[in-house]
Amino acid sequence: MKEKWIMTNKRESFLKLSNSIEENSLLLRLLANRSIDDLNLAKKFLYGTIKDLYDGYLMKDMDRGVEILKNAVLENRKIVIYGDYDCDGVISTTILYYALKYIGANFGYHIPHREDEGYGLNNDRIKKLKEEGYEVILTCDNGISGFEQINLAKELGMDIIVTDHHDIPLVQNEEGEFVPTIPKADAVINPKRPDCRYPFKLLCGAGVVLKLSQCLFKEFNIDESKLYKLIQYAAIATVCDVVDLVDENRIIVQKGLELLNKTENIGLKELYKVTGLEDKKIEEYHLGFIIGPCVNSTGRLETAALSVELLITEDVERAKYLASTLHRLNLERQDLTQEGAQRIIEKIEQENSKDKVIVVYDEEIHESIAGIVAGRIKEKFNKPSIVITRGKEMPKGSARSIENYNITEELTKCSELLEKFGGHPMAAGLSIKEENIEALRRKINSICKLTDEDIIPIVRIDSELKVKYLNEELINTISKLKPYGKGNPSPLFAVKNLFAERLWLIGKEKNYLKLRFRFEFNGRSIYIDGVSFDNLDDLKEEIIIEYGEKEFIEAVESSYLNKSLDIVYYPIINEFNGNRNIQLMIKHLRLS
Repeated sequence: MKEKWIMTNKRESFLKLSNSIEENSLLLRLLANRSIDDLNLAKKFLYGTIKDLYDGYLMKDMDRGVEILKNAVLENRKIVIYGDYDCDGVISTTILYYALKYIGANFGYHIPHREDEGYGLNNDRIKKLKEEGYEVILTCDNGISGFEQINLAKELGMDIIVTDHHDIPLVQNEEGEFVPTIPKADAVINPKRPDCRYPFKLLCGAGVVLKLSQCLFKEFNIDESKLYKLIQYAAIATVCDVVDLVDENRIIVQKGLELLNKTENIGLKELYKVTGLEDKKIEEYHLGFIIGPCVNSTGRLETAALSVELLITEDVERAKYLASTLHRLNLERQDLTQEGAQRIIEKIEQENSKDKVIVVYDEEIHESIAGIVAGRIKEKFNKPSIVITRGKEMPKGSARSIENYNITEELTKCSELLEKFGGHPMAAGLSIKEENIEALRRKINSICKLTDEDIIPIVRIDSELKVKYLNEELINTISKLKPYGKGNPSPLFAVKNLFAERLWLIGKEKNYLKLRFRFEFNGRSIYIDGVSFDNLDDLKEEIIIEYGEKEFIEAVESSYLNKSLDIVYYPIINEFNGNRNIQLMIKHLRLS
């Protein structure tokens, strides 16, 4: 796919930092590129600790929520944690489980079944919980759009506390304007409320309940060490819910990773074993691509209550069984995703649609993986993508978006065609009658303001960095920016006209690329290896267009490329069989 490479250069921010903090100039440039432009922000980013977390009581309704829970504990009223079936919902439920256990609450928890109950609060379930004697509902990672269900709970005489982090729903008023509106719960704890003065708005659901736990522990005089143990769980959700890894989120993930590498949680330890992580240093990659997907898989293919049980069980044998189950389900999910994504991509390519927003209805896609498939489609075509599949009662869809396109806001403009929807600027879920799907495709495209330029993928480069300057000290300095993620991506560097002498196809399917580069330094030839997991097809296409297919075939057969490339990369220290060497992780490349 055609890409636009852009060099980021926030010179004023860089100069401002240079005059206030003594650090490596490249590191300061990387900070400036991430909009960190003053001393306090830089210090917090580089050296932030648990003490830099904000006071949870700054959140609107936090005091009210704590008061309700405290009274419920003192009066022995039954509390139910009402979670969600994704990773953030599972982790949020787990954190609240431990928090309520520590304060001596009489409680249980409920995770909705994806197909039977759907996302968020469910009327029938609320009635059943009332029949079971629950008097207080405590939501996590959901509830902000549950207007009808919350009204029902109040009619039944229940107290309800909403903890959520999703965008505040826009509801049309009598004047026809869409205004942010919150449900009439007893307490609505969500930093995105317009009237909430909490200084950081980007917590995930688990981050919000971590703050609630912090306040509960203060109220009940629970030792702070108990709170610290909960941070390891919040770290998993923070990475997996793809919120910006800045400010509090960065601190949560940094501290959480420390704890996860020495965790005492038997469920996590068994999950490390079955996924091959037992003797490895756990990093943000492992949370996002191994641990998180395993936690997610139960909610997709069975019931997410299994994942909660894994994280709270004290039975080693049960933990072993649950860990194996999560791992197996994740492998099944990967196969389903690959098969479904490939089928839809082929369909889109055959139809050659000019739509700026992709809307696809595929009855064979498992409802639980529609979001992952939508993400794959979005990455392939760099267009907002909505994948709809057959639900139990009606079709359901998941949407994934690109920069400069708020998918939830655009769905709001099509609300008359939808039965239910909600989400973030970059991701959303919806329910829709089958007869309205084509109308949705037409309308959302007719109001779309994206241009052809907007859908050209942009590669944002932090700096030019010639490979001859790479050494372990510099790579360790760059690594001060870890953990990487949304809002703090892995730094990307560019170099032009780097001579690629050797080429190998690697991996089980021979679909990855290993290159050996040669350059001159101090009068001698130096070699450095680079690995790419995404660029084989692009390089193959470029070589065939420029030199013909025979040239590419000969390069593969001989393992000699002998071409100069422009590459975008980040450097790592590769350790293998006791040897350490610098390696380039190539993210983008092109013929020079």
